[in-house]
Amino acid sequence: MSARGMLSVVGTAVGGLIGWNGEPVPAADPAAVQELFADLGLAVGPDPADLDAAVRRFQDRVGLEPDGVAGPHTVHLLTRYAKEARELRRFEHAAAA
Repeated sequence: MSARGMLSVVGTAVGGLIGWNGEPVPAADPAAVQELFADLGLAVGPDPADLDAAVRRFQDRVGLEPDGVAGPHTVHLLTRYAKEARELRRFEHAAAA
């Protein structure tokens, strides 16, 4: 992930933590969001419509309004679940060793 993409994700996720109410809602870098989905084991196609659909499915699954925008609340939850998935894989690898 590029430094710019990481800053975009971090900034957007922090907005989710502090309850961003600004307009317009800042969206995270699409490549960074695709990497978070990859951490969850979900491949997202290269077309912007693919990412929009993945974000909408994720939002619906976690109880957010499925608007397709990777804004603060969505990125906060996506980042949290991606981190948990990475930690689980590390645990599984350590247990298998």
